[in-house]
Amino acid sequence: MPFCCKCGTRVADNDAYCAACGTGQPGASGSPPPPPPPGPSIYPAGISSRTAALLCYIPVVGWIAAIVVLASSRFNREHNVRFHAFQGLYLFVAWLIVDWVLGPFFDHGLGPHMHHAVPGLLHLAIFVCWIFMMVKVSQDVNFKLPILGELAEKSVSEQR
Repeated sequence: MPFCCKCGTRVADNDAYCAACGTGQPGASGSPPPPPPPGPSIYPAGISSRTAALLCYIPVVGWIAAIVVLASSRFNREHNVRFHAFQGLYLFVAWLIVDWVLGPFFDHGLGPHMHHAVPGLLHLAIFVCWIFMMVKVSQDVNFKLPILGELAEKSVSEQR
């Protein structure tokens, strides 16, 4: 029994195409392979690169879209979309640091009215960054945030 010339899967002697990858087999003739069965998709069909990048900046929940973009093979070669996915993830990490690290730090030792002021202002700044980045992405402007943009650029370049 022969094997597929592309993926190595076993094929019958008279198979014109590999059932696993659809590659035509040398020396066999036949009709074109059937289309692959519809499988689960981790991204909606027809989503544009700009929309995918924009979804990565939805306040508080954009990290989900960022992970989907980074896991999707569709956007593997799109530097700009992957950059925005990483930058959106890093903004969410900054939100968590304010919430989990700075929040408890300021809860102890400051006056009764100051313990929510600093974390609240930092959360507001991060929220404004999310909205600002959504506007920039919708205008097709590739804007790098200080520090987080450099980290995102480095993350994208390390994956190549």
